[in-house]
Amino acid sequence: MRAGLRAPRRTAAALALVLVSAACAVPAAAQSASTPSPSPSPSPSPSSTISSAEAAATAPNDLEATAASLVADMTVAEQASSVVMGHIGGTDPAAVQAYMQAGFGGFILMGTNIPATEPELQALTAAMTVDPALPPLVAVDQEGGLVSRLHGDDFPASTTLKERPVEDTAAAFTARGALVARAGITVDFGTVADVTADRGSFIYGRALGADPASAAERTAAATIAQEQFLASTLKHFPGHGAAPGDSHRGIPSTALSLDEWRAGDAVPFATGIEAGASLLMFGHLAYTAVDPLPASLSPTWHAIARDELGFDGVAVTDDLGMLLSSGDPAFADPVANAVAALAAGSDLLLMVAGSDAQTAGAMAAGIATAVESGTVPAARLQEAATRVLALRLELAASTARWSVCGDCTPAG
Repeated sequence: MRAGLRAPRRTAAALALVLVSAACAVPAAAQSASTPSPSPSPSPSPSSTISSAEAAATAPNDLEATAASLVADMTVAEQASSVVMGHIGGTDPAAVQAYMQAGFGGFILMGTNIPATEPELQALTAAMTVDPALPPLVAVDQEGGLVSRLHGDDFPASTTLKERPVEDTAAAFTARGALVARAGITVDFGTVADVTADRGSFIYGRALGADPASAAERTAAATIAQEQFLASTLKHFPGHGAAPGDSHRGIPSTALSLDEWRAGDAVPFATGIEAGASLLMFGHLAYTAVDPLPASLSPTWHAIARDELGFDGVAVTDDLGMLLSSGDPAFADPVANAVAALAAGSDLLLMVAGSDAQTAGAMAAGIATAVESGTVPAARLQEAATRVLALRLELAASTARWSVCGDCTPAG
């Protein structure tokens, strides 16, 4: 179990590392000495009272207390918005900034958000910040290989890494993490900790290993590599490998027992948590011997992650829109799904599929109503908002910026 918050991962010393591959990157300078990327002039959030300099100077162990203090000063509606990660399509910075004025805790970039050039992408991600003291979480699914959003990621991915030395995974995800961070993205939903030897499984090509031990080694390597630059994510807890089927089209299930899970599918997640992953993504899949509910809506699985595996970071749902796509009438209401996920223990509620520009706001309003009516305890929302805010503060305290290195010599 990790003891409290980690030290900031993006210090100039930690980032002074030569990347593997031709697409090298080096820290341009400490943040205080670097030239910031251009961004629109934002309006401060009414609930934010900490300056960028104060955030950068805050000791890691104080971040949670600072976050809790900020959350205490928020209204319930502001807290509710802060635990929602929304999405709209397009590459217009002005449209994205207008969308983020609602106070959402994060934004996920999908393929339709990726412009042709890196400077355009940097301008887009910069526009997402409404309050410079408290940038939102900007996320992407950049696994590499089969799931890749960004241009320029030609690094080895899980399709081949599972059969190569562990060092190759570390090298690939070091380069990948730098590429993602350079774009102004702070969260990568990029580490697939699922494990399966079934080549017919939809997750096989994305998994980093075909057995628990090899998957665990590569999951740890990918986590450590990325955490130098950004907040990495393990997915899809508690493990797609044991549950046949694609959760984009249904709710895969397995009768695997908890003890069987502990001996197999749990291993890469436990190792990745120990390696310092910032986020844990809960999948829409059911281990019926443990809980008939999908893990994303299961208090039992959230308790296992916290109490048994010692995870103390941000619990994020897989795209809640996938529950709508399952066709199960029990999951037909995106607002009800968001409320249920929060109540179960999720901290960050992700919504993409089937959503429009109003969906994230409706989810936040529904969460606020559930808290005000007593359906969800106020303390649960405060806990979630504090975890998300602490991660945002940690990421805001980054002390290095990245630029393309045109003449550095690749390592390896």
